[in-house]
Amino acid sequence: QGLRRAGIPATVYERTQTRTDWLQGYRIHINPHGSRALHDCLPPAVWQQFLDSVSVNDGGVGFATEQLDDLLRFSAAEILPEAGRVDAHYGASRISLREVLLTDLGDVVRFGKTFEHYEIGADERATAHFSDGTSATADLLIGADGANSRVRRQLLPDAQRIDTGILAVAGKHRLNGVALPRTLREDVNIVIPADSGFFFTAVWQPDHKTIVDEAPPPEFLLDNAAAYTFWAYADAASRLPADTETRSGADLQDVVLNRTSGWAPALHELIGGSDPVTVNAVRVRSATPVDPWPTGRVTLIGDAIHNMTPMAGVGANTALRDADLLRRQLIAVTSGDQELVPALREYEERMRDYGFAAVKRSLRNARQAGSTNRIARGAFRTVLRMVAGVPPLRRRMA
Repeated sequence: QGLRRAGIPATVYERTQTRTDWLQGYRIHINPHGSRALHDCLPPAVWQQFLDSVSVNDGGVGFATEQLDDLLRFSAAEILPEAGRVDAHYGASRISLREVLLTDLGDVVRFGKTFEHYEIGADERATAHFSDGTSATADLLIGADGANSRVRRQLLPDAQRIDTGILAVAGKHRLNGVALPRTLREDVNIVIPADSGFFFTAVWQPDHKTIVDEAPPPEFLLDNAAAYTFWAYADAASRLPADTETRSGADLQDVVLNRTSGWAPALHELIGGSDPVTVNAVRVRSATPVDPWPTGRVTLIGDAIHNMTPMAGVGANTALRDADLLRRQLIAVTSGDQELVPALREYEERMRDYGFAAVKRSLRNARQAGSTNRIARGAFRTVLRMVAGVPPLRRRMA
């Protein structure tokens, strides 16, 4: 979208077959970095389409014990002051965001193209080869092919992803007249138990305007027209059954209920009252820092280079930030202000800096989730209680 708006020819080779065969029925948080990138890249009408679709939640954010006793709780007014419609926080369904990003790109996106490998020609141009035997040649190849990127594998064969040792189980509870307490129906909650593990909840309201006419498959249950509370429990994989990743949704609920025995009844209702089809387990992985590489006609954005755990909630926003920065660098090239390789080198330097800072932060959070250091957990809970009672500290943390 950003390159097209700038008049720079670009083609997207997408491995899915159609624009609607990757309908993921859940939402993500777009922070000010992400919303600014979307605003600057999208044509005004498409940016408005994004604004028209996002959900709005007026809830706050709370840190609580496993009994749902508040350690520190902020109202929405404290943490989300008016930032304008550009540098703001939004709840976006992946379904609608995908449609926004595909708007008017019918002549740009080639579906059903699975990347295999690339070659650099004598003229230094990059040729991408696809599994159907076709290929495409351009001045620049951008790998945006996710955490298991084949472009990265060829460009940076030594780049590693690690198993953090953390396993997360997540689910969704419909909000259709349920008797959950207000904090679980309106606020984001970060539950810090005394011993080990981590529990997170977030509320998503329906999109203002549904963009996709085709409904997600029935088994998705929760789409961009449903209100729900999302929850996730994370702990060291060694403290969960060895076959956790392969268990059914109902069995996973039992696993989490067993691990949270003695917690607040409302949290048990949230976990046990979720439809089992929405419950799944995922092993948490993370990229490791990558040293600078010789800049050429192939580069990377998003999870293809700085895949991170979900424990900081900034993966998608960092990818959007990459896209906007790379767009700006390529505009400088077409305007004659920079040569291509130096412009790409500057992009890669800046992207590695903020991208791997986000990776480090999310990895730290993931490892804290698996910590059994009761002294450290107790100290953190004490600090939160202290902040709650000291207005200057409270304002600073907010």
